[in-house]
Amino acid sequence: MDKKKFYMTTAIAYTSGKPHIGNTYEFVLADAIARYKRSQGYDVFFQTGTDEHGQKIELKAQEAGVTPKEFVDGVAAQVKEIADLMNTSYDKFIRTTDEYHEKQVQKIFKKLYEQGDIYKGYYEGMYCTPCESFWTESQLVDGKCPDCGRECKPAKEEAYFFKMSKYADRLINHINEHPEFIQPVSRKNEMMNNFLLPGLQDLCVSRTYFKWGTPVDFDPKHVVYVWLDALTNYITGIGYDCDGNSTELFNKNWPADLHLIGKDIIRFHTIYWPIFLMALDLPLPKQVFGHPWLLQGESKMSKSKGNVIYADDLVDIFGVDAVRY
Repeated sequence: MDKKKFYMTTAIAYTSGKPHIGNTYEFVLADAIARYKRSQGYDVFFQTGTDEHGQKIELKAQEAGVTPKEFVDGVAAQVKEIADLMNTSYDKFIRTTDEYHEKQVQKIFKKLYEQGDIYKGYYEGMYCTPCESFWTESQLVDGKCPDCGRECKPAKEEAYFFKMSKYADRLINHINEHPEFIQPVSRKNEMMNNFLLPGLQDLCVSRTYFKWGTPVDFDPKHVVYVWLDALTNYITGIGYDCDGNSTELFNKNWPADLHLIGKDIIRFHTIYWPIFLMALDLPLPKQVFGHPWLLQGESKMSKSKGNVIYADDLVDIFGVDAVRY
């Protein structure tokens, strides 16, 4: 009898700096699930990796006096080192600078443009550089970014947009019919009530004011916005091909059984990602689980705030099994 497949992923780590124990927590949690599933006789494929494009990285590389590629090579090596140090049994480590991934991202963008899901327009709004997010005035909290609490500046740019509204009803129906799709339930309610039911805005899917990204091949002054680039790793890493020549590994493993992610990126994984998949005519993942954060005092541990603890420092003191536990 063929073993039942189980394809699971972590979020890919953003390469703006060395991963702290908040990021490491996700590796270890995912690894525990993967090991358990293997012990139950599942044919597990466990993918993790790094998200390596975007303005924040371009700026970090400038500060460090290196090229963006040199910068991400260094950080990706640290991420992999920590994943290995923590004995995580991943099967695949993808980097969004991998050539095969960038090629597919370009093909996906072009396909979505040609089928009318992506169109060209202008973007205006309040922009938060650390989060690489545009916000409307009404979304700001005390005039600051609702995600990180820092200053936002007004910005306008030519951009490509994805017609989210075209697929919104289909997504709402899918969420209602598959209660297990977004877990825990509190995250599902938040997505429905705050984003889907009020009506989805079209999503800006390209940028022109920085260069460090996958270029839009038919309009090279644009680079693909980091979420369209990053999220597709879950299919490109197992061999998805936009032209219909996907690998055996992809055909066997997609849809993913589990995307394990931090609760701060649940919107991207339960709204943008399923809609991109619908547009590509691919089945949706079976479950997206948004785990909580490790807090440092009252606040989220974050590289940009600098209030972080690193796994390798702890392993030096306590050994790997104690830190995993």
